[in-house]
Amino acid sequence: MKLHLGCGKRDFGSGWIHIDSEDFPHVDFNDVMDMPFKDGSCDVVYASHLLEYFDRDEAFTVLAEWRRVLRPGGILRLAVPNFTAMCDLYRNGHNLDSFLGPLYGKMGDPPIYHKTIYTFTSLYKLLTLVGFKDVVGYDWRDTEHSKFDDHSQAYIPHMDKDNGTLISLNLEAIK
Repeated sequence: MKLHLGCGKRDFGSGWIHIDSEDFPHVDFNDVMDMPFKDGSCDVVYASHLLEYFDRDEAFTVLAEWRRVLRPGGILRLAVPNFTAMCDLYRNGHNLDSFLGPLYGKMGDPPIYHKTIYTFTSLYKLLTLVGFKDVVGYDWRDTEHSKFDDHSQAYIPHMDKDNGTLISLNLEAIK
């Protein structure tokens, strides 16, 4: 069983269970914090640019729920805005306006915004605190969902996946 959390309009197909607060036709459930699955029942939990909508006080609880549904050895795959990459771009002369959207987010009506930001170190610490192990970066090109353009593939300049700077921090961890 594979979960796509915060899927939005992206439908990964019948091999995935889609969970989002919006009711798109492919969405199976609406709550990523209280999922209706048995402990240890999922192989993969994937969330692209969702965790940052929870503040730091909530993040541990959210990740603990996602870990709960994973089987031992299951994979948590996360993508969040990469604060380090954005700082480097800014220091190297890029206009802040070019990445304000990915930095602060804005989604829905009424709009909600990102509540936090992560670096590799801060997200690594949080994941290990929750009980995950083997936390490493992943290349979105090597995933089964690589053909779906989501925020794990966010680049500056926009869509320049060959020459641009990836501004998504993509990490995997094992339960």
